[in-house]
Amino acid sequence: MPRVFAASIALFLAAFSVFGQDNPKRPPLPEPPATPAEQIKIKKDFKVELLYSVPKDKEGSWVNLCVDPKGRLIVSDQYGGLFRVAPPALGKPASDTRVEKIPAKIGEAHGLLWAFDRLYVVVNRGQKYASGLYEVRSSKDDDVLDEVTLLKKIDGGGEHGPHAVILGPDGNSLYIVCGNGTKMMDIEKSRVPRFWGEDHLLPRMPDGNGFMKDVLGPGGCIYRVDPSGQHWELISTGYRNPFDIAFNRQGDLFTFDADMEWDMNTPWYRPTRVCLAMSGSEFGWRNGAGKWPAYYPDSLPAVVNIGPGSPTGLTFGYGAKFPEKYQEAFFMCDWSYGKLYAVHLRSDGGGYTGEFEEFLSGTPLPLTDIVVNPTDGALYFTIGGRRTKSGLYRVTYAGTESTAPAHGPAGLSNLQTIRKQLEQLHGKQDSHALDFAWPHLASPDRTIRFAARVAIEHQPVVEWKEKALSETEPAKAIEALLALTRVTGQDPFHHPRSRTVDLVLKYRILAALGRLGWSSLSVEQQLDLLRVYAVLFNRMGPPDAEARKQLSARFDALYPAKDRFLNAELCPLLVYLEAPSVVTKTMKLMNEALTQEEQLEYARSLRVLKTGWTPEQRKEYFTWFLKAANFKGGNSLGGFLKIMKTDAVATLSEPEKAALKPILEAKPLAQSPLAPSKPRAFVKNWSLDEVTPLVEKKMAKRDFDRGRKLFAEAQCFACHRFDNEGGANGPDLTGAAGRFSIRDLLESIVEPSKVISDQYAAVNVTTIDGKVVSGRIVNHNGDDVIINTNMLDPNALAHVNRKKIESMETSKVSMMPNGLLDTFKEDEILDLVAYLLSRGDRSAKMYKP
Repeated sequence: MPRVFAASIALFLAAFSVFGQDNPKRPPLPEPPATPAEQIKIKKDFKVELLYSVPKDKEGSWVNLCVDPKGRLIVSDQYGGLFRVAPPALGKPASDTRVEKIPAKIGEAHGLLWAFDRLYVVVNRGQKYASGLYEVRSSKDDDVLDEVTLLKKIDGGGEHGPHAVILGPDGNSLYIVCGNGTKMMDIEKSRVPRFWGEDHLLPRMPDGNGFMKDVLGPGGCIYRVDPSGQHWELISTGYRNPFDIAFNRQGDLFTFDADMEWDMNTPWYRPTRVCLAMSGSEFGWRNGAGKWPAYYPDSLPAVVNIGPGSPTGLTFGYGAKFPEKYQEAFFMCDWSYGKLYAVHLRSDGGGYTGEFEEFLSGTPLPLTDIVVNPTDGALYFTIGGRRTKSGLYRVTYAGTESTAPAHGPAGLSNLQTIRKQLEQLHGKQDSHALDFAWPHLASPDRTIRFAARVAIEHQPVVEWKEKALSETEPAKAIEALLALTRVTGQDPFHHPRSRTVDLVLKYRILAALGRLGWSSLSVEQQLDLLRVYAVLFNRMGPPDAEARKQLSARFDALYPAKDRFLNAELCPLLVYLEAPSVVTKTMKLMNEALTQEEQLEYARSLRVLKTGWTPEQRKEYFTWFLKAANFKGGNSLGGFLKIMKTDAVATLSEPEKAALKPILEAKPLAQSPLAPSKPRAFVKNWSLDEVTPLVEKKMAKRDFDRGRKLFAEAQCFACHRFDNEGGANGPDLTGAAGRFSIRDLLESIVEPSKVISDQYAAVNVTTIDGKVVSGRIVNHNGDDVIINTNMLDPNALAHVNRKKIESMETSKVSMMPNGLLDTFKEDEILDLVAYLLSRGDRSAKMYKP
């Protein structure tokens, strides 16, 4: 289950002071029923039924579902036992639902599976039962589940502990997912090369509030387990806290994961996302500010970015009596925002891409788990968790489209077949592995390159070390040298250096990297090359003085680059090398940065630099903290700023501290840190009919950098993510050009309240004592409903007691402001829209003559 999307305790208490505590002299308020079905919005022609409103005092808060061979549901109370539910036949009243307590002394489960004539239960340590994988049987073979056996202990608990268990596609194995609060199992095999590390070039910044600060990578893991529960194989790593996993028809494994929501509006926050958990994969979760960006070559990117949310249960629609589109859909529960998404995946190279839509939503609707019941072809889901009100629901199709069983795409694409062949080489040594995998290091497809490198890392390094050092094709050389660095180096966090680093090898790798011509590389390859240098220095130590001087000169000449993310990698490398001009260049970039994320990126690197500062630059840097105190973000932002400042102060001499004392002790400036120096002047009240033909006819010779600047000036970055930067409270606009026509896109800007996406709609909550709160429901805790009241500030939260809610209605006014374009001139509108249509590609056609 996800962590609370919460503000500080002070804000929590303040909210309760607004809405009031129950008067002890009054009788307790009655427990409201689960969210009624008529309050749930669902796709056209589908029907949702509330089958059972769970009595909290007797049956708790349900978080898991599975189906037994008789079509009955087995459910778990997060803090109690197991129950068996016989749903009513289709068309029968919900009152026919029958619920019985399972007598087996087991509970607090986060994973349930019926397989091999038994019930598997993954217990997430709570108040009564130890974490582990259990099996539950009927001792008398009389359909009464009463015999419990612990198969394997799992060292982890809380909401980041062990989670789902599912059946493998071979029908003879289990797959289990564990969050990052779980210690790695004692594995017999691993498809992931066992060379994981933190791999930070500069000192790490743990979570700003200290949460799990001592937990190191690789974080959450997925395992393959035999039916006896004794033999564990590591499949995939680098997650924060995925709750569930599911296989598609092609045997590929998917999950739904989220970064720490307290990190929103920082450069290290990554949107909630769908991940292809391919063999040997790594997704780069690291504590605090250490999360790996999506472009690192030693990890993998998302298949689909969703936005803010709290992932819980998921399933493919296989077996549902739905139209083919939804039989093939990947259904995902979002607990915080009360959304059930349908993701429509399609082949993309060796992996997948896709689009998502909101299948159903409710307020409140804290979805926990979801299954297809093959007995009746219906989709069942539960709400609950964290002692919130629980309910069991059923979804059926009532339209006219065919619901005949779908069979999905015919086989794999050519690149997917190659990926699968490479994955067969993971976790073992094979005499043919190098000959087959090496050419694929240069594949234009990232999943293929990744799978090829993993296959090579599993082979004896003596067989390919010289090949890597002598490789002349840049694409192959970068991947091969990354592999060699990972295999032969040691991460100091995981493996304190107990042996002498092979200095000869280190400088041979440096020489091989130095032979790669920068200008001949694509931006993606340049980012990959910088990553290899970072991993090399982290694992094998810094270069000597002469090499440092040469490297500093080489990369200083390339800094700053036009690409925002190249600068994000060049900056820490040059700080590490103590390049003479890095302070001057980086302070200029900080001053010109259009987003707080970009400013934070540079400030994070400069915080540990001791050399190259002038007194005026020191003054300017520490003055920045007074402005940054006004940044808006998640609950850890203030803590991160404190860590940065503390680290930076530690680099000062005593005389410098004395000289800077007035600034170091000054109070923050009360201003909007990213607002224009002066308000933009009104130009005209642009209409949709005026703007649309303008954009359709004049979208050429546009200016990418001015478009990005205007996107920032309009405060779009404050709410929206675009090209891997920006806020996360609004929809990610990177792919908007592929989802909307120009007119539809412009309509959403010019007339934001005309069509409001259900995913981002606000609600107006009225309490029984007349209080009104407007915003988006972002979390739940017991009877607490938590509402974000300002999209510009993820930490602007109000708490409302669910028992005191009189009404809850969807707002008809968009949280996006009106008149967004009214201060823009014609050319500015064109550059802004071109930027939106570019998807972040400065070589797109609208920028050409």
